[in-house]
Amino acid sequence: MTYDKRFDGRKFDETRHMEAKAGVIKRAAGSGWFKIGNTEAYAAVYGPREMYPRFLQNPEKGVLRCHYNMMPFSSAGDRVRPGPSRRSKEISMVTERALRPVVDLSEYPNAVVDVFIELPQTDAGTRCAGICAASIALADAGISMSDLVCSISAGKVEDTMLLDLTYEEDSHEMGVDIPMAMLHNSKQISLLQMDGELPPEDLKRAIELVKKGCDQIYEVQKQALKNRFNETKD
Repeated sequence: MTYDKRFDGRKFDETRHMEAKAGVIKRAAGSGWFKIGNTEAYAAVYGPREMYPRFLQNPEKGVLRCHYNMMPFSSAGDRVRPGPSRRSKEISMVTERALRPVVDLSEYPNAVVDVFIELPQTDAGTRCAGICAASIALADAGISMSDLVCSISAGKVEDTMLLDLTYEEDSHEMGVDIPMAMLHNSKQISLLQMDGELPPEDLKRAIELVKKGCDQIYEVQKQALKNRFNETKD
């Protein structure tokens, strides 16, 4: 079978429309908003602040914690049950691991930096949008970072490789979804998950598609931070 036309009319290597802003939550140390298609994520950073309970403290450097949550009314599919779930805990963990390589918390021993990610509207790619928003928020908070982390999914529907899957494509009975996160400058992959199986040549193609998408995301993130800097300077 051949998937020769996308549900929303995009080209196979085209992302959905993207928007981003920094400094959207006033009481947070830093914040970011990232929207791609109908999926949007808000991220708020609090800290560095002393970590409790004390036995979790690291005397050599601060600790990064991420908290991912989809609002009950947000999903394009079934209604999300309120409160923590196995899925939200898993995505919180992989988000933290995706961001950790660029964050330097060596100046904050025994402290914690918390990143709260909320998604009020979703249409696939939620963990990727959350990572993009969190990267903006950490930079807005003035946390020392070696790079920005960009994240997007690639995948396969029937026999066609795609960039930035929608909910219909992600849930396709012959679909494979591959969310990835990438450090922009080094192109190091800090997250790669795969729902299904792909031959090596298709995985290589997926990585190349993600590189292209992440380059576009980086420009959106960078512009959001530039706009924020100009606002505070004025």
